[in-house]
Amino acid sequence: MGFGSYDESEQQEQTTDDEDVEAVNVHENDHHGEMSFESDVSTDELVDQLGSMKDDDDE
Repeated sequence: MGFGSYDESEQQEQTTDDEDVEAVNVHENDHHGEMSFESDVSTDELVDQLGSMKDDDDE
């Protein structure tokens, strides 16, 4: 019982040219520090708005 034929050359170890590959710096845009903002809206009002937005998504 076979799964079909295959080219044995495709199964050999494949090499890649790593010289042309650039490394990705995942920390390039990391930010360290604090952020703050001021708002005239109370925390309770913001929580209520969030709740109503979540209710809208459920419908």
